[in-house]
Amino acid sequence: MNIIVTGGAGFIGSWVSQTYLNEGHNVLIIDNLYSGMKENIPEGAGFIECDVRSKDDLEKVFSSFKPQIVNHHASQINVRDSVERPQFDAETNIVGSINILELSIEFDVDRVIFSSTGGAIYGEPASIPVAENSPQLPLSPYGVSKLSVENYMKYYNKIHNLDYVVLRYSNVYGQRQNPHGEAGVVAIFCTNILAQKPCIIFGSGEQTRDYVHVEDVAKANLLSLDANSGTYNIGTSVETSVNDIVNSLKNITDKDFEVVREDERIGEVQRISLDNSLAQKELGWTPKHNFESGLELTWNWFQKK
Repeated sequence: MNIIVTGGAGFIGSWVSQTYLNEGHNVLIIDNLYSGMKENIPEGAGFIECDVRSKDDLEKVFSSFKPQIVNHHASQINVRDSVERPQFDAETNIVGSINILELSIEFDVDRVIFSSTGGAIYGEPASIPVAENSPQLPLSPYGVSKLSVENYMKYYNKIHNLDYVVLRYSNVYGQRQNPHGEAGVVAIFCTNILAQKPCIIFGSGEQTRDYVHVEDVAKANLLSLDANSGTYNIGTSVETSVNDIVNSLKNITDKDFEVVREDERIGEVQRISLDNSLAQKELGWTPKHNFESGLELTWNWFQKK
């Protein structure tokens, strides 16, 4: 199939693109390289530097490539940036996504696969792990924008019959993650340890997230090509605290690195993990990596890099 991957030069998008290529699909990556990097683009994929906010530029790409599937990963992903610059977040995540949806209708795209967030949409959940039908109470403009796009997708499905799959990711980590542009605590800690810099823990360190390895996320995107239309949590259903990450890294690296504690950051979710039972049932997806095995792969990659 002809598949456009927006944001395909980014951490997750490049893994998704490679997974599609491995299955023999024809992949065209669209990326403005704001946070993505050319070196992430897998061999065999086409590439056009383009911003999803420019509908005219996108239209030329759709017209020439004629995609059957659009996998939409291009977005502003930094929660703190969304708080400081909510307009930029909305222009990229909401307006850019509407451009993708409009052109998907115009050019008869079979399905749009959208990378959403499970970590930021549900807010502070009443029970854990969080199921897809739990209340969606985002605490940041980033979470609001992702939820808005989900609702636009439902609208385009109902009014224009555009097929879709929404994947709500938990905290994705793994090889090739950029500790600067796509900040995640695992990538930041690995980088700091190698640079002999302290690992900073905000607050008690007992705040939890659901960490899912990027290879497992890419597999979910592959299964989404043929799955029933719907919205699915992509996580492990397991809580891991920041203190747990530090302890695991000390075991894996055999290094007694420095840890510095700073004040808690206001507005961040304290505990979350995602119920993945619907993805298991409907996508046939289960994570291959537990946190320890995925963390070891990630650390080994950062060491070699």
